[in-house]
Amino acid sequence: MNSIAAVFDPLQNKTIFQKINNREEVLGEHDVRVEVKAISVNPVDYKVKSSLSATNPGPKVLGWDVSGTVVELGSQVKTLHKGMEVYYAGAIQRPGGNSKFHIVDEFLVSEKPKTLSYKEAAALPLTTITSYEAIFHKLKLDRTLEKNVLIVGGAGGVGSIAIQILKQMTRAKVIVTAGRKESADWVKSLGADTIIDYKKDFSEQLKEKGIEGAHEILCFNDTDMHYSNMAKAILPFGNICSIVETKQPLDLNLLKQKSAGFLNEFMFTRSLFQTADRMEQQKLLTEVGSLVDKGKIKSTQTIDLGDMTEENLEKAHKLLLEGNVIGKIVLGGLK
Repeated sequence: MNSIAAVFDPLQNKTIFQKINNREEVLGEHDVRVEVKAISVNPVDYKVKSSLSATNPGPKVLGWDVSGTVVELGSQVKTLHKGMEVYYAGAIQRPGGNSKFHIVDEFLVSEKPKTLSYKEAAALPLTTITSYEAIFHKLKLDRTLEKNVLIVGGAGGVGSIAIQILKQMTRAKVIVTAGRKESADWVKSLGADTIIDYKKDFSEQLKEKGIEGAHEILCFNDTDMHYSNMAKAILPFGNICSIVETKQPLDLNLLKQKSAGFLNEFMFTRSLFQTADRMEQQKLLTEVGSLVDKGKIKSTQTIDLGDMTEENLEKAHKLLLEGNVIGKIVLGGLK
């Protein structure tokens, strides 16, 4: 059975996709083997890919958004069963899901929403986990209060599901940045209440719309670029939660007088450190999946590149690097 691996080739001095065999890999007690039916791509894919070298060769298999069917169970698996259609994001320290079969910890896996195709479902896991954790585990947003939540980078994969989670699971007023008409139209279709231009002063635009500021901010795009703008727009005792690494030190003094905080969200933390509560990811995927099946949340799939091939994966990564993708890119499983 073949898997696709991103392997650094010293002779060509570049990363190439290569088929390998991993069908015989042994399952851990809480592992399941999944036959991969569809995958989605994320920035983490090309970040890992670009880090590969002759001295840093792994992980070799990319891909941290999967939907498929459980075909084998570890000896202690209790929450899943053979034949179950599932979706999940996996763990960054293990081989990814761009493969025919994939091994994953059961506690990270949830049943696939029944109303979605495999491709539609594959668009959701990583961004859903990221958004949910940022909103409820980091910002600790009270679902019953009307808070102004600003999303910086609302048209991308994470922003697209975050808007829907906020609108369907909280009473928040959702403010979203967008720079193009296509992006603005997309976030509006997902339920955004207010749209502002990411290239202009956030506070001034909010005041022009009668909004004092943001009680909470979700930064899903270029923390360095937007930090001073966010620090100005955040209201006293609010928090900024970012998923994007910084390349330079942030001046936390900009938040000092407002008693505001800066938080990080990394959806692989629970799986990377094998935290006791890692089943939270299974639970939240189940909760959001139920809203999908009720028609309240929709898949963020916008681009279908066909089957998973070396060429199509390269095309997907190129599109992501160009920075203009709205929603998510999906591909089918290996034939």
